[in-house]
Amino acid sequence: MITSALLGVQVANGLAVGALYALMAFGLSIIKGLLNVPNFAHGALFLVGAYVAWAVSGGSGSFWLGLLAAAAATALLGMAIERLLVRRLHRGAYLFQLLLLFGTALVMEQTVIAIWGGLGRSMSPPPWLTGAVDLGFSPFPRYLLFIVVAAAVVIAAVWALIERTWIGARIRAGIERPEMAQSLGIDVEALVTAAFALGAGLAGLAGALAAPLTGLSVTMGTDMLAIALVVVVLGGLGSIYGGVLAGLLVGVVQSLAALWVPQASTVVIYAAMILVLAVRPQGLLGER
Repeated sequence: MITSALLGVQVANGLAVGALYALMAFGLSIIKGLLNVPNFAHGALFLVGAYVAWAVSGGSGSFWLGLLAAAAATALLGMAIERLLVRRLHRGAYLFQLLLLFGTALVMEQTVIAIWGGLGRSMSPPPWLTGAVDLGFSPFPRYLLFIVVAAAVVIAAVWALIERTWIGARIRAGIERPEMAQSLGIDVEALVTAAFALGAGLAGLAGALAAPLTGLSVTMGTDMLAIALVVVVLGGLGSIYGGVLAGLLVGVVQSLAALWVPQASTVVIYAAMILVLAVRPQGLLGER
């Protein structure tokens, strides 16, 4: 029998997983907005972030250093991918850009295997994040609560950067009206590089946060990319904030579906996408 306490726990679990989806989709939406191309290397950046966090936190003994290293390493990697590879095809055919990013993802995955091997790894949260807290209706793992809070803080910080600073104003201009922004003297290419680095850093941070929760495997990036793309479509391809809302919703729906139909908990994500797009083709917060 499914009780209200169990439902509450599943909703809380869904919010934690949805927070990771939201981080991934947020970064993916920022890159998509400026490049107008879905970043097929986003899942590989998630993978790299997880393994960098595992290696650095294991070597240094600092969980915080592992998170910081994952975000910084993937941001620098994203900057290199944009400047050295994507920029050369920025005005080229759409298909060529997709193939380039897909090939880049494969190279990163194979590099991870070459460095750390193909076997799965495990990463434990720090001692102060083990155990559970009492939510009133049921105990809830501290680490899941930490994921929700950490994702909320990061998303709020990026929102403040985009909405409350002159840098953010230029990024919004580059996303919404790139030709006009360039005619006003804004260096759109520099914005694209910065946005790619920001989106890649968010993907790496999401991977680092996910590592203690799901463990590490060389396929985790591919699995997360598929869900992140669905979340971005659900949120609306023209909205960088729609993915945040859609990520939380998808996480909760997936978690609740696991109560009744565990075998179809992943299928529910794609069914939800079909249902939403049938009613609202532009997504939750997108424009026609």
